[in-house]
Amino acid sequence: MTIRRAIIEDALSLSEFNQKMAFETEAITLIPEVIDAGVMAMISNPQMGFYLVAEEDDEIQASLMVTTEWSDWRNGLFWWIQSVYVKPDFRRKGLYRQLYLRVKSLAETETGVCGFRLYVEHDNKAAQNTYRSLGMQETEYKLFEELKTDIRFCQD
Repeated sequence: MTIRRAIIEDALSLSEFNQKMAFETEAITLIPEVIDAGVMAMISNPQMGFYLVAEEDDEIQASLMVTTEWSDWRNGLFWWIQSVYVKPDFRRKGLYRQLYLRVKSLAETETGVCGFRLYVEHDNKAAQNTYRSLGMQETEYKLFEELKTDIRFCQD
């Protein structure tokens, strides 16, 4: 298993992973052109963050995305882990653990990173157990959002 940063040639696979993840976790069908452009934008603009991919037999089997959030309280950056996807045949085999440990390793070389965050569906108990086993703790926060009225990312 090789874990590496995604490159532009990985964009279609990452877009496909995002579409599958959105449908599996939230029954949302993403608009392909929007997610394709979003993935390309992330890879093309490393200041926004990065993707890591887990590759075996020259094929991507799992991925995650890392974005940043400034914490004035801690005078540091949180790395947000998002868009986690592992192909069904590779689940429960430690691929996410390997990706997470690479994120931690990369963060150790980056001054200013103060920790990691992610959000998870309330009912996704398997993922929650995995995150706990890696040392993450559930917080007291709930997530709220409001999208601008002209933002469309999924099919109705």
